[in-house]
Amino acid sequence: MKKKYTIVIADDHTLFREGLRALLSAHEDLHVLGEAENGQEALRTVAERRPDLLLMDLSMPKMGGLDAIKEVKRREPRTKVLVLTIHGTEEFVLEALGAGASGYILKDATHDELLLAIRSVLAEKRYLSPDISAKVIEGYIDGRKTVKSSSTWDSLTLREREILKLVAEGHKNKEIAEILFISAKTVAKHRANVMSKLDLHSASALTAYALERGLLAK
Repeated sequence: MKKKYTIVIADDHTLFREGLRALLSAHEDLHVLGEAENGQEALRTVAERRPDLLLMDLSMPKMGGLDAIKEVKRREPRTKVLVLTIHGTEEFVLEALGAGASGYILKDATHDELLLAIRSVLAEKRYLSPDISAKVIEGYIDGRKTVKSSSTWDSLTLREREILKLVAEGHKNKEIAEILFISAKTVAKHRANVMSKLDLHSASALTAYALERGLLAK
């Protein structure tokens, strides 16, 4: 009898989670144990269900995906983490792998590629989406912690990008602090860094930039 692997899906979009559940449930060796709509819920669900695999988005409310991955690997090291995200830049990939993720795949992947990624990670192998540049792979293998930024966007950290998205969505510093589970003072510091790096000095300018980067639905 084929072994059945257990999975938890963490993504803040309900329709996306439901679609993934339906897709994976069609395969007899994969069983979705639960879902999570934010980073904190992902931690709680993994602790309760102890799945073989956590499918994790990076842009998550209450606790960012990167922090959630670190905590999952600290608390439940047996659970493998496969990142499923829209972000394909070198910094995102390297930070996710450094946090403990075993694989990284983009949301525009095909059904077959997703299954390949899932089964590769479950088989103790590392998987990176083919759309991710060779530069990322080489950088990780060489043990480099950072990749030289080629643009102002690349200069933003993962946390700064999360805050940029939330600011562009219209959230105030206090609301962002509650969503990301950090202090308002920390939010203000990150927000100032974002504005300085991008040379943008208003919420409307940040929103326009976020739209250009595809962070918001047009």
